[in-house]
This record gives sequence, structure tokens and C-alpha cells, in this order.
Amino acid sequence: MNAPRDTRPLGPDSMHAFSETVVAELPLGLSPVAEAGSAAQRPIGDIIAQTRNLGPEQIEQVLAHQRKHGVRFGEAAIALGLASTDDVLFALAQQFNYPYAPEERRKLSPELVALNEPFSRQAEAFRAVRSQVLMRVFGETDKTMRALAVVSPESGDGKTFFAANLAVVLAQLGGRTLLVDADMRGPRQHEVFKLPNATGLSGILSGRTDRHVVQRVHGVPSLFVMPVGVTPPNPLELVERPAFPQLMRELVRRFEHVIVDTPAHQYGADGAVIASRCGAALVVARKHSSRIGALQDLVAVLGGGNTKMAGVILNEFTG
Repeated sequence: MNAPRDTRPLGPDSMHAFSETVVAELPLGLSPVAEAGSAAQRPIGDIIAQTRNLGPEQIEQVLAHQRKHGVRFGEAAIALGLASTDDVLFALAQQFNYPYAPEERRKLSPELVALNEPFSRQAEAFRAVRSQVLMRVFGETDKTMRALAVVSPESGDGKTFFAANLAVVLAQLGGRTLLVDADMRGPRQHEVFKLPNATGLSGILSGRTDRHVVQRVHGVPSLFVMPVGVTPPNPLELVERPAFPQLMRELVRRFEHVIVDTPAHQYGADGAVIASRCGAALVVARKHSSRIGALQDLVAVLGGGNTKMAGVILNEFTG
């Protein structure tokens, strides 16, 4: 006889069953996104002047204010109304090679908090998870070449949001990072990154030689996305074919980091199959929403194969 399934919502006290995995609580704060640049060798004043199209007279006004009050160029420009705080953050981000852009140039989804607010508490939480992922999945001492599947028990757990931002913070390190949308039941990464979705993973797995299946994310030089393309009627069969593991082996040779978004486990075995082909999985659950039983089921399925468990993320939705 099977034990009764635990249907209690997942809260902080529920995580003792997963003590062998990493648990991180991510606040979900959403705001507009950014396009980035890099100018590490240029003075911050030059970057601000170019961004705001400041003329020689305006630059001299800023310099005079800077000398008089003993402040930085950016502070002087803000005080004179010739620049905004956003302009200064953009200039700092360029100096430190960190993708970011002024608000009027932002084009991507507000879900991409790691791009929109790279110095925020939310972005810092993703960087903390990135450090764990680098050690557990992409570590230098681990010679096994792996991709990382991001999986969740149920729809609405924040899996796509998490996979997108994790890919961003990995790319911000400078290594070539690929985000594969393998959620062929409800693809969304093309919407998050505002990319065409005419071709993608489904075409490759069905034997079509689609072109431009890997697309560069504008403003993040090291980030690439492979969307789903046409939504197929047989997603599980496609990922179970030999073509999928062959594709993953090729991708991990070409990219330093490969992150794979998957369908929620409630829709079928796709996520677990994809995770086994990737070699490693990170589980995302939603605080006070995900059911303990559903999470236990997913972890048990993943543990029954050859998938390396990188951890469990307790995603905290606040908005």
C-alpha cells in the first residue's frame, strides 16, 4: 500500500526533507529590463557625456560644479539636472563590464531583474545561487560535461523566471552561456527575451535543418537563447529520441554554461527525461504554494535516474 501523499503547502519548515540539497529563498521583485554595454577603460564622465549627448559647454558646467563642491562627475551631473541616477548606474556597469542600460533603452521583459537591477537584492540572490551552481555543476574539479535542467513540480513555480535570470548572471561572468527553452508544452523564453520563435529546438529534434536556432541576446554579449520554435504535438517523444542527447553533448562542447528550461512535472515526464539527458537538475518550488507531496515525487523521480541533483530553490513570490 502506498503512503498517503502529502498535500500541505511548502513553507520554510518543510525543507528538512531536502537537507542534502541547497535551499535558497529568492524574492520576486519585477521591474523593467536593460540593454548593456562595456567600456571598462573609459572614464565615467566620458560615458555619461556620450549617453546624455552633453556638449562641451555642459561638460564644463559639470566639471566646474565638480571642482567647486568636491564631488564625483556623476554626482555633479545629477545635481545640475544633466544626468540621472540611472545614467550613472549605466556608466558604472559599463566600467565594470556589467550589462545594464538606461530605462529608455530597455527592451526585454520586466522579469529579467538580473539585467534591470544588477545591484539589487534580487540580483544578489541570483548571484549567490550562481556560485553554488558553478561549484556543483560547472566546477573546474568536475570534468564531467553537463547542462543544467531547471525543473519544477507545478506550473507557476517561477521556473522560467528563474532559468532566465540564472542564465543572465552566468553570462555576466563573460563565459558563453546558452539558455535552451525545452518547455515544448508552454514555451515562454522567447517572450522573456523578445526573440523570434519561428525556428528552434522542436525543428532540430524533428529532423528539420532550421537556421538561426541559436539567437544572441542584444545587450548581453555572452548570452544566447535557443527558443522552442513551433510547438510540437509530441514533446515527450521528441526529447526521448537519440537526437536530443546528441544535441546536448554538442551544446556543452560549444558553450561554457548550458541552462535548460523544462515543462512542469505535472504535465508529464518531459522534465525528468530532459534532466537525465542534461546530467544535472535544479528544482524550483514556490513558497507557500508548491505541495510537499508534488516536490517529493519530483525529487524521487530525478533521484531514480543518473541525474545529479544540484539543489532545491525555494522561490519566494512577493508580487
